[in-house]
Amino acid sequence: MKEGTVFRSRRYWAVLGALAVGLIMLFVSRHRERAVYHTEEGVVWTTGYHITYLSQHQLADSIQAVLACVDASASVYNEQSLVSRINRNDTSQPDSLFTRLYSCSWTIYWLSGGSYDPTVLPLVEAWGFGHDRGAEPTQAKIDSILPYVGMKRTRLADGVLTKDDPRMQFDFSSIAKGLAVDEVGRMLERNGVKNYLVEIGGEVLARGVNQQGVPWHVSVDLPVSQADSVVHTSAVVLTVDSLAVATSGNYRKFRDRPAGERVSHIIDPLTGRSQVSNLLSVTVVAPDCMTADAWSTACMAMGLDRTRAMMENVDNLGVMTISTDDDGNWVVWSNHRFASLVTQ
Repeated sequence: MKEGTVFRSRRYWAVLGALAVGLIMLFVSRHRERAVYHTEEGVVWTTGYHITYLSQHQLADSIQAVLACVDASASVYNEQSLVSRINRNDTSQPDSLFTRLYSCSWTIYWLSGGSYDPTVLPLVEAWGFGHDRGAEPTQAKIDSILPYVGMKRTRLADGVLTKDDPRMQFDFSSIAKGLAVDEVGRMLERNGVKNYLVEIGGEVLARGVNQQGVPWHVSVDLPVSQADSVVHTSAVVLTVDSLAVATSGNYRKFRDRPAGERVSHIIDPLTGRSQVSNLLSVTVVAPDCMTADAWSTACMAMGLDRTRAMMENVDNLGVMTISTDDDGNWVVWSNHRFASLVTQ
């Protein structure tokens, strides 16, 4: 081959290579530019969900798949779910989601001195806050149920769940929404999403920044109750990144007695009785939503004084309580971790 031909050949391939690199860079640049914030909304477990995320693709089908998976494992209102079959003693082999719920529940059960306990379902049913809406239980009825309530009467080892009494039943309603929020977040991250907010029934997990390029802001409601609707009045706004927020309260799910006394859906697993307390709501900020969800319920069950004493100086959980004083005025308390997240 002549020298000029070789030179032209080399120049040809160099130009072609540069063109190819340019086209690839242009393709990648345009591909990246297609990432936009998507919003998915719907209803699951009789509550709404709102999910916003920055992605090149819509992930609605994947979100539905995650929610269906959690429902199939943890919903007590799904008769074919794993937890329902375990409650009926049809199986003793939990899946990975049930195992995570059980493990987290056991930890908080122990740390709360038994105030948090997902085996409380028979008592919830007896008080009319489960499938049936019957009359309040007598003390004799409560006493007959208490012997088969308590996480300490269960064990999970080598993939087998054991119950000391076959009448024991699990209700993960106080933690399953938090798990679902975490699972949606994990799915988004597996798909390369780094900026998102997942909210299911008021339980929230946020990472990265919002559409304005700033960290997500999460509003915490005041405990306002209204007979025929849900009222959203903000008590405080938090700035969160890679954190979860969950609130539990007795101001939306309750039953009033004829004399005017309110019966809360939060049942003390130690006494078997509905909680009567001036503590209206507890909001917890934690690294994951399952933990935040469970601890908010645990604090409601523990009551105001125990919650303050336990959470005053913790660093890994932010806690805010809203209670009433003797005159019916709201009293707001928070630990230093929670206060550090309040948006000024």
